[in-house]
Amino acid sequence: MVERALDAGLPVGWVVGDEVYGNDGGLRQAMEQRRQRYALTVDTTQSFVIGWGHRRARNVIGDLPAQAWQRLSAGEGSKGPRLYDWTRVRLNNAYSPEWERWLVARRGLQAPDDPRSTAYFVAFAPADTSLAEVARVIGRRWSIETGFEESKGEVGLDQYEVRSWQGWHRHITLALLAHAFLSVMRAQGNAPSINEAMEGEKGGLRQEDGLRMFKQSRGLCCP
Repeated sequence: MVERALDAGLPVGWVVGDEVYGNDGGLRQAMEQRRQRYALTVDTTQSFVIGWGHRRARNVIGDLPAQAWQRLSAGEGSKGPRLYDWTRVRLNNAYSPEWERWLVARRGLQAPDDPRSTAYFVAFAPADTSLAEVARVIGRRWSIETGFEESKGEVGLDQYEVRSWQGWHRHITLALLAHAFLSVMRAQGNAPSINEAMEGEKGGLRQEDGLRMFKQSRGLCCP
């Protein structure tokens, strides 16, 4: 699916995903051959080539000194910047000297010594890509996952029976299109609410006129 999207010319800055995708070496290789930037989660036992040997992710990061970590934001949250400690290690890359592959680690601030507070990623991007940009991209997964959760609750993203591959694609496409439409409507914060538009006699406006104005503001009916 990712390859078909890229073949179709979809403008993609980065590909992000959880361990299911990050642990798939074939997917990573396919994107590297295309020079497609990605930042994918991997589990702690994944092994990578560094120098002349294979090493597991948790062992590579565990051997780093304290000064190797940087405190960076993964994006804005409900209470301000989502801060973590970040570090990265260069991995062997056979594709191009202009591109690099890194093992990236993100560590929580509350219990940094707890192994469960550290997450691991593999990133592939132009060599001049900063760690701050990689952290920002990884943090974008939060908004993507939020979008999926909203789609499940609001437009029935998960309410399907997988009878056929074609039918599954149609359902997912329709559900995500509906969610995108609702998101745009929400973003139009200056439009009156339903209650405001239908105040009726209180504001000197008939209900049918208020409803018509509301629909016009949303582009839902003709003038």
